[in-house]
Amino acid sequence: MSSTDQEIYSQVVCNLSPSERLRLANLILNELIQQNLFVIDQSDIWIEQDQLDLASFALQYATSIFSESCELV
Repeated sequence: MSSTDQEIYSQVVCNLSPSERLRLANLILNELIQQNLFVIDQSDIWIEQDQLDLASFALQYATSIFSESCELV
């Protein structure tokens, strides 16, 4: 957050009750939806290679935790 965002949050939002904060969040999110903003950062999308790397790491990790002598049910 920029200092202005942080200042607004500290000075205004933090002083609201939980229900008022929830209403404010709802207003902000609804406005963003109405503006049809594309807010998904494409760099956060996992490509197939990322998924394969994760699966490979998970299998290697599981292998290191469970010894071959351990019987899985």
